[in-house]
Amino acid sequence: MNSAVLASSIHLVCRPRQNPDRVGEWRDVLHELPGRIHEWMPHLVEENIVGADAIFSCLGPAMEIFSRYSSVEKASGEQVTLGEYMEYVWAAVTNEALDTIFAGADATGFEEDARLTAMWLWTLSASANGNGNGGTQADASASNKAPGAGGFALEYDAARKIAQGLEVHLESLPHLVEIEKGKARLLPVEERKQYLFSKDDTFAPIGSKKEKTKQTTLSGEPTDAEEETDIERDPKIHPAAGMTVLDRIHQAMLLFGDGRSDALKRFLVEDGVGQDTRFWRLAEPLHKLYPGGTSEKRWIEGVLARKKGLGL
Repeated sequence: MNSAVLASSIHLVCRPRQNPDRVGEWRDVLHELPGRIHEWMPHLVEENIVGADAIFSCLGPAMEIFSRYSSVEKASGEQVTLGEYMEYVWAAVTNEALDTIFAGADATGFEEDARLTAMWLWTLSASANGNGNGGTQADASASNKAPGAGGFALEYDAARKIAQGLEVHLESLPHLVEIEKGKARLLPVEERKQYLFSKDDTFAPIGSKKEKTKQTTLSGEPTDAEEETDIERDPKIHPAAGMTVLDRIHQAMLLFGDGRSDALKRFLVEDGVGQDTRFWRLAEPLHKLYPGGTSEKRWIEGVLARKKGLGL
């Protein structure tokens, strides 16, 4: 390329503090924060500012609340650090971003992999609609493969900004994100199978297979022959629950995709995975975010369809 193109820009507006010695109350700051983000996020989306750009565009309004005071203190008199405040800012921005796309979403209690996945897919969906920048769905090409068949790719810089906004380090999540040649790829669920399941969790599907057996010919000569035998899954074998809510959702999706209905039932009911309200609170938004035509979309639909039938 022989041209210089401005991909993004940042504007900082600094004003003198009106009451330089004023001390803020932590309770009041936390009470005001969600409302301020709620005012800004819908406006940004209307202006086609989404994904990582939307996250960072909300930081200024959030900082305005905290920085109007010389310091912010808890009821105990302990001073609140900016780092502690920013943890609440990231949570508020994520909650509002999710709520902007699908009403009622709640990111409370979700680990970093869930928050990153939701924001990543949101950015991709906006890019697919022409409202964002830097996003592509891997393998959504002239090869007629389904969108997302090889994962969900973003330009590395866009992915880095999303991760930075959520205080997530991409390099610390190799089981979720692959970085290569200026691209960052959110791994498809199928490629996470080895990470999510131990060797004892994988076994042959119900059906038949051909095994070589020793037989003799009519002349009495020994020879190898293929004999078809039926094989069945051991009903007692089922996976251990994953470390995070997202891991457990992906495990359930893979069990459904493999047709392991009994194992899925044990996983959700007997192992108590489906009793965790966070599981369903995250599954619903992901169902809306995964692109149509992907295995992820079909599998998570199947898991959600089992909820009522299992009494969860």
